[in-house]
This record gives sequence, C-alpha cells and structure tokens, in this order.
Amino acid sequence: MVGAAVALLVGRTLVRNWSAFRSLHVALTPKPVWIVLSVVVVFVTYAIQVESWRRLLSGWAQRLSYSRAARIWFVVNLGRYIPGKVWSVAGLVVLAQRAGVEPWAAGASAFALQAVGLGTAVALVAAATPSAASPLRLGTAALVALLTIGLLTWERTARRIAELTGPKDQFRPLPLVAVAESAGLSLLSWITYGVAFWLLARGLGLPGALPVARAAGVFALGYILGLLALFAPGGVGVREVVLVGLLTPALGGGGAVALSVASRILLTLTEVVAPLSALLFMRDAKEDVSVRT
Repeated sequence: MVGAAVALLVGRTLVRNWSAFRSLHVALTPKPVWIVLSVVVVFVTYAIQVESWRRLLSGWAQRLSYSRAARIWFVVNLGRYIPGKVWSVAGLVVLAQRAGVEPWAAGASAFALQAVGLGTAVALVAAATPSAASPLRLGTAALVALLTIGLLTWERTARRIAELTGPKDQFRPLPLVAVAESAGLSLLSWITYGVAFWLLARGLGLPGALPVARAAGVFALGYILGLLALFAPGGVGVREVVLVGLLTPALGGGGAVALSVASRILLTLTEVVAPLSALLFMRDAKEDVSVRT
C-alpha cells in the first residue's frame, strides 16, 4: 500500500511538472552532455549523503555496509513524497533496525542527520548567497541544528534521551569526530547539488549568467525550505517558488521557471532510479552489520 501510494504521488509529480515544462515559452538550446553530467553529479551527491549517515552510525559503534546503507537510504528517500514529512524518517529508523542497527542508534541517527543537513545547508547559503534569506532566519535555523547536535553529543542530555529511546546503558553520546566527519560530507553534498544545478542550467542553454556559487546557495535554500514545508510532499511548489524568485534576476522569469521545473523533473527521476538500481545491483552478504562493544 505504501509503495503504491509513493508510486502514485511520484508519478503525479512528474506528469504535473512535465506539463508545466512543455508549456513554457522560453528559448532553450539543450546541450545533452551538460545534462548527463548534471545527472552524474546528482548520483555522486547521493553517494556522499549515504556515507554521511554511515559516519554518524559509526560514531555510535554501529557498522552498516555501504551497499545495505545505500539501499535503505534510496528507498526511504521516496517517503518524502508522502504528505507529513515523517515517512522518510520513520522508514530510515525501521529499515536500519531490520539491518541490525540498535533501535536507539537508528532513531538518534535520523534526527542527527536532519540537524547536520540543515546546519550545513544554512552555512552554504550564508557563505554563497548571504542576501538570499534574512540573517534572523538563517541564524534561527543554525541554532536549531546546533541545539539538536548538542543534545546528542552532551553526555547528560544523551542519557536523558536514552531513557526515552531505549536501554540507558547502551546509549552513548555522539563523538564530535563523527559529527565533524558527517557535517563535512553533508556540506560537500550541498556543494555537489549546487554544481549539478549549475550544470543543468548550462544543459538547458538558458540565457543569462548563473555563477556556480549562487547556484549552490540558491538550490540549498530552496531545498531546505521545501523540506521544512510540512504541507508540501517532496517540497513540491515551495522549492520552485523560492528558486524562481531568487533566479529571476539572473535568468529572467522564463529561464528561472524553466530551470526550477527541469530540476524538479531531474531529481524526481533520479530519486526513482536510485532505489531501483540499488535493489537490483547492490548485493551483499546476509549479515553485514556488527555492533562493536
């Protein structure tokens, strides 16, 4: 039932965005090589994000093979297209537990991953496009991310969380080294997302100039605002509005709409292809998880 619902919502998103793209009145000169490069960089981004999650799990002495982690990651990513925003997080927790990760570590890693992703996205936006969002909003988002990580790394609050999530004697604070490694990879993934976005703009042959740094900052801001919009499955609509508003000065109204819609189509397709490819081609031993004590 859940799989059918995801397939329906993803399909509807693709049809809606493809119809919008075909109705655009803007001169495009597609360059397939640039578009293919954009797709490749998107898949590289996914690979980095999987490793970022594994580094958090490793900080809690949980061992999950890369192939198993990738299959879990790609499958639960589709949950974002179901209204409510909780399905992808819940799916990550459930599938990680089935793979052998301790329940408390699976749950804590899901929240830590969201905090790391939000914090690094804010850092990129502030550095690449400081005028794209108000300092107050950026500061608030960064503070929330830091507080969440602080709850998991400080021993006293970690013990409190343990009382709610599982056996207290098993729960341990998240080492700062693991946070730093995961954050570094997360920041790198936002940068590669931005590069893929810039490559797509080149591939569409849009008029105007879009610097790589601005492409990265604008994309990160649109992406996280879409994720935070609880009413929008997959951030549909919200991300596009943000991107169009911020890209219009550089690309014009038609170009901004074309790029935002093309980006949605490309990412939706890659988010569908990634789990199918992982399930078909990424195999490993039946038991690939060991918990270090």
